Amino acid sequence: MREAYHKELAAIGDGLVDMTRQVASAMSRATHSLLEADERTALAVVQGDRAVDRRRQELEDRAVALLARQQPVATELRIVVTALRMGAEVERSGDLARHVAELALMRHPVSAVPVELRATVRDMGALAYQLMSQAADVIASRDPEEAARLQQADDQMNQLHRAVFARLGEADWPHGIETAVDVALTARYYERYADHAASLAGRVVYLVTGRHPHPEGSLVLTP
Repeated sequence: MREAYHKELAAIGDGLVDMTRQVASAMSRATHSLLEADERTALAVVQGDRAVDRRRQELEDRAVALLARQQPVATELRIVVTALRMGAEVERSGDLARHVAELALMRHPVSAVPVELRATVRDMGALAYQLMSQAADVIASRDPEEAARLQQADDQMNQLHRAVFARLGEADWPHGIETAVDVALTARYYERYADHAASLAGRVVYLVTGRHPHPEGSLVLTP
């Protein structure tokens, strides 16, 4: 019975890793659609987010069923509860990728990003993909040291975010309010996405050590 229980725990973890990789790919494709005004790719990202939502629900149902059937010890309970929270976090990350794709659709057939900010947004997209891919690796490996490195890498996204807002605040901004709002939203989506990747890493630290990586003991992010 316990062997079957642990196999089910492993299957939930594998599903979470796959879901995280799916969300990383979604953000990469969303970035491409935004910069290149690629309507087909943007539509695929928006439609694919439904699959992420279904996957999260399936994982949640399996975890709840596992809790109902078994009486997990403290470590096992921590694994299941952490997996539930991670699933919710990955789903929110998928929503952010969808938002980027939706912005691409809204401004199609032109790009929502002005030429002088395209390189910065491309860097933000590439970093977002890298961080979420690393989050998937960390979930799979449960390596707290790699998790800590991922959390530190989140600072790079914060620097890019600040660079975008510095440009928006310059007196010679020539693109109008609508474009400024588009760019501000885009930067915010990437920043929140990176925060979720870092939070996933923090949850791995808690999963392995039983200790929260922050003094306040909370890793919960607002959507």
